[in-house]
Amino acid sequence: MRYGIAALAALFIAAGSAPALAQKAGGTLKITHRDNPPSASIHEEATISTVMPFMSVYNNLVVFDPKSKQNAPDKIVPDLATEWAWSDDGTKLTFKLRDGVKWHDGKPFTSADVKCTWDMLISPESKLRKNPRKSWWTNLKEVTVNGEREVTFHLGRPQPSVLTMLAGAFSPVYPCHVAPAQMRTKPIGTGPFKFAELKQNESMKVVRNPDYWKPGRPYLDAIEFSIISNRATSLLAFSAGKFDMTFTAEIAAPQLKDLKGQAPWAVCELLPTNTQANLLVNRDRPPFDDARIRKAMVLAIDRDSFTHIIGQGNNRIGGTMLPPPEGRWGMPPEFLATVAGYGADHEKARAEGRKIMAELGYTADKPLKIKVSTRNIATYRDQAVILIDHLKHVNIQGELEPLDTAVWYNRMGRKDFTVGLNVQGVGIDDPDVVFYETFSCGSERNYTNYCSPEVEKLFEQQSRMPDGEARRKLVWEIDKKLQEDGARPVIQHDWGATCWRPEVKGVNLAINTIYNHWRFEDVWLDR
Repeated sequence: MRYGIAALAALFIAAGSAPALAQKAGGTLKITHRDNPPSASIHEEATISTVMPFMSVYNNLVVFDPKSKQNAPDKIVPDLATEWAWSDDGTKLTFKLRDGVKWHDGKPFTSADVKCTWDMLISPESKLRKNPRKSWWTNLKEVTVNGEREVTFHLGRPQPSVLTMLAGAFSPVYPCHVAPAQMRTKPIGTGPFKFAELKQNESMKVVRNPDYWKPGRPYLDAIEFSIISNRATSLLAFSAGKFDMTFTAEIAAPQLKDLKGQAPWAVCELLPTNTQANLLVNRDRPPFDDARIRKAMVLAIDRDSFTHIIGQGNNRIGGTMLPPPEGRWGMPPEFLATVAGYGADHEKARAEGRKIMAELGYTADKPLKIKVSTRNIATYRDQAVILIDHLKHVNIQGELEPLDTAVWYNRMGRKDFTVGLNVQGVGIDDPDVVFYETFSCGSERNYTNYCSPEVEKLFEQQSRMPDGEARRKLVWEIDKKLQEDGARPVIQHDWGATCWRPEVKGVNLAINTIYNHWRFEDVWLDR
């Protein structure tokens, strides 16, 4: 694995390495939270604001090894499944299930729960209010059971990434006997922690599951998340010792420098988040149905400026896949240099953009006036402000429109916007996840309504390929095509820091996701 750069970027702001300690049970872990989660139902949401506080309520069939630093197919370990096997033709994936597991309400976990979960995800009559990852499962034809301890996923064609998709935090198993509506507000799971409360705009709490199927886990008695929407206030509270941990990856490089001065005792890691700032343009709304305007907007963007202002040089420029070495599928620098629109002469690009806009009747004296919608949290607003400044260079005058989280996701899902600055979180570093969720025709998360049957054929071609290297090269070509089509122009890949007190032990963050390591079952407090 390639950890070099990320290992150098990880900032451990504590002296030396302590000897191994025996884990201690008990205590409440107190964590800041940045905003109000839309709900507690992971299958209905698409934000780390839901995953971080509620992943610990659930289990998956399989998970990425929580001790690994990079999520990858060869790092997948059992969870509710104890073993699995592919059929010879690669279209059936069979799981043997763990015995003796109970839901938090005492009912037994069985194969029926697995079938119910994925039937709900693929059914056209699903009772889910939102289904943001339905496009992940378009190749899944059915799930069958063989007794209470075996399930088989039947695929329409070979798709090696299915196991990878099942290992992410966005693929928990739900109980058959609990309605989707209850899962939004009082979820029932099999995980190490049980849901205790969700107070809107205030806090969330989960408590230890005494009947967890892993002996001796979890160590903590409870985890409390307190919502502090102002990032500066949140960091001050952490520095003052009121919290044990910050919300994940919410600290950009400039804020991390300040925090180090205020709290030199803090343990912090600055890592790639596998979130990317991208430009959303509703191509169905005039005048943005004109490809020339969309091109002029892309020409206005100085990606280097974003990486230096937001990330102080840590953030990366790339396509839709996370750049290497932390990312497993991203375009290498020499290939990225061949992508149109990624040149270094920004003034030349902006001059071309102004020429396009002038031909359409927009000048410095008569600019195109727009609203730039974004989510009302700091990591979004900061970048939206820079985008608005850049658009001025091509005679587009933007006004910031910050939206609360629930409103943001609802409006994006309805395509009820004109121009937006999005910070897109990628749940798993895998092409099938990114391509189908973000760019497939009709996907709920395809906010720009990009639709290319030609490109979708390439999605399917790479998805079938068992050869990792050959697949990787095709993925680069697809990524290049998406960027040159202006499907959802990527501005930069963000890095962010997470910090915790030295007494917090057992935290392990990954270098290619912020989503999949929040089970908290191995975390303990040395107090």
